[in-house]
Amino acid sequence: MPAGIRVTVEFPSPPVCPIADLSARANTVVNDVSTSVGGDDGCVSEFLVDADAVPDDYDADPVFTYADRHLYRVEHDPDSDCPCSVLGEFDTPVDRYYARDGDLEVVFHAGEFAELQTIVGDLRERFPDADIQRLVRAPTEATARDTVFVDRGKLTDRQLEVLETAHEMGYFRRPRGANATEIAAELDISPSTFTEHLLAAQSKLLDDVLEGGD
Repeated sequence: MPAGIRVTVEFPSPPVCPIADLSARANTVVNDVSTSVGGDDGCVSEFLVDADAVPDDYDADPVFTYADRHLYRVEHDPDSDCPCSVLGEFDTPVDRYYARDGDLEVVFHAGEFAELQTIVGDLRERFPDADIQRLVRAPTEATARDTVFVDRGKLTDRQLEVLETAHEMGYFRRPRGANATEIAAELDISPSTFTEHLLAAQSKLLDDVLEGGD
């Protein structure tokens, strides 16, 4: 049975990508993409973005509104060269998005190397600037599982700030050096917002630490 390969690809300013486009217009990071569905009629994606970052002239209405973030849903033209639509042609969903300043990074999985070669070959033909950032082969029974790659780049600036402040103030020590209310006051945010950002950051980092454990 093939072990599978986890692939990270960066697309510098893809010509057609509503998520990357919003990241450039809003000058923010978009990486909380909750759903991406491919099919004959194209691809539909849902993603979260900080409410304060959305430009006034953004012509989409949020599907749902959280305390400080909006959930948007966008449709990708099946005839356009949008990276996730291209992956959908291979029945390959996007596992993780990271869009910043108009650039897009996606993570997907290939079952075997031959499949990976076909997908990457097509991506490079359509997107000459595409850059393969990382290939990670799933561990086998004979492979040690002690080495773990953790990518801090997938955290938003705010999530990283919350995580660093919590660490510096001793939130993770026992006994704690500071509680959630004290750290939230230091960051000038509410305790509930602090908790939301901290949980999101921890979840993303744990995804990398535990990605081989399912």
